[in-house]
Amino acid sequence: MEFQKLSSLSLKEMFIRQIRDMILSGRIPVGGKLPSEREIAKQMQVSRAVVNSGFAELEKQGFLEILPRQGVFVANYGKNGNINTLNAIMEYHGDTLGQSDIYSIIEVRRALEHLVTDSVIKNASNEEILGLEGLLEEVSAAKNIDDTVLATFSFHHKLSVISKNSIIPLIYISFKPVVTQLWKRFCLRYGKEALYDSVLCLYKCIKERDAGAARRCTNKQLDEALEGGHQIY
Repeated sequence: MEFQKLSSLSLKEMFIRQIRDMILSGRIPVGGKLPSEREIAKQMQVSRAVVNSGFAELEKQGFLEILPRQGVFVANYGKNGNINTLNAIMEYHGDTLGQSDIYSIIEVRRALEHLVTDSVIKNASNEEILGLEGLLEEVSAAKNIDDTVLATFSFHHKLSVISKNSIIPLIYISFKPVVTQLWKRFCLRYGKEALYDSVLCLYKCIKERDAGAARRCTNKQLDEALEGGHQIY
């Protein structure tokens, strides 16, 4: 039995969550104009500083558009959002994220993982590949789901680093909140051992420098997550 860590949210965090949830639920529609900072601060009984900083963060996340002398409007986040928007949507939907959204995320991951494993097999030294074993052991030795997920991300991020592609590690870091949430969902349904098995399969293929086998390993795991016995939607 595992319990989640409890934490207290700041007023700014609670403000951001409330406005974001109202946008994602449709209570404040795309294009809708929000009341003034003064009015919202009065209704929510917080300072204008909380509202102002909250608006700035929601604009960064892609949910709001702040137009000088015009006001604050709900942005078309589905069309013009960014990775922060996707992370926020993942957090909001929790375990209700739909099949089409998960399919899209997994297909992006499939393309990235093929690129990374191909590059590692081509460019990484034997010492760099063998260095992955320590991270593999961390995944195996993890005591709970959160540690398993973090260790799994460390393994995949290290893969991106030794691929010798300087941009891919940045992409992996950007997608960390998204993929770790899906891995956590996977572990909750099928156990952390199943996630370890997927990492082990990939490592064995890379160690043998078999790009075709690595691609097949990735495809099998992701196809199982989409339509097979390990579905995560």
